[in-house]
Amino acid sequence: MGPQIRRTISALPAAPGVYRFRDETGRVLYMGRATELRSRVASYWGELRDRRHLRRMVPRITRIEAVSCDSVHEAAWLERNLLEESKPRWNRTRGGQEVPAYLMLDARAATAGLRLVHVPEPQVAGVTRFGPYLGGVRTRLTVSALHRVHPLAYTRIGLTGAERDLAATRGVTTADREDLTRAVASVLLRDPVAVAAAQETLLSVRTRAADSLAFELAGRITEELRALDWVTAPQRVTSDEAGDFAVRGWADGVLVSFTVRAGRVRTWTQRHTTRPAAEGPAGWQEFAERNAALAALLDRADS
Repeated sequence: MGPQIRRTISALPAAPGVYRFRDETGRVLYMGRATELRSRVASYWGELRDRRHLRRMVPRITRIEAVSCDSVHEAAWLERNLLEESKPRWNRTRGGQEVPAYLMLDARAATAGLRLVHVPEPQVAGVTRFGPYLGGVRTRLTVSALHRVHPLAYTRIGLTGAERDLAATRGVTTADREDLTRAVASVLLRDPVAVAAAQETLLSVRTRAADSLAFELAGRITEELRALDWVTAPQRVTSDEAGDFAVRGWADGVLVSFTVRAGRVRTWTQRHTTRPAAEGPAGWQEFAERNAALAALLDRADS
């Protein structure tokens, strides 16, 4: 690893995000995502035991660029969107491995509950759609977690005998349907108080399971907690809102631009320029300016 690359890696934040490598001609060689940008990018100058196909690429890297995200889930979506738009030579797949999914919150008497779908269903009265999320397994575990905390499905009419017994054990009746629907929605809307309360309940159940030596159940709840964290983490780069716009951030002579089409970030570019006029919805400005500051920092380290 040369001193220039070492300085650039040291300037990367210990935060989730997306990174890309360029060669001396400016061509993008590879794009990936990271739970922690600094350590992940540094790993390419290690042994790469499990990524032998990248060994020939690393000596060609002359420049590193990165986008800092607010969560690993957001980084996963950003990587997927960008790779669907343009796949660099050393990436093996266009897009990611996770399967997109939605959660349908049903407050109707006969079908109350939370369910996973992979294709968005038409909007109907009494049913609210949340998502999209990446990862069918994580999303399904979130359904299990929220049923454990807020058992909305036990408020349906027409329960089986076993379901009625479970509902009675939980102290749930049809009269609780509205409150439970509201509680589940609050979690999926990422209300911090509702999310923290759900996490606390799951942690309490896990502790009781471990204390009674029900380690398989405790392990399952650990997976549900991780899934709930994934689904409720901040994520703005993919939505069902059909928005088309550009977002720009500028810092120390470096302009970073993102284009959003049909609610998804599709391109990420950066270049040197004098300060332009701000562009993009207000809710995106912090994201764009933060990443312009990061681009300028990496640019100085690369000099």
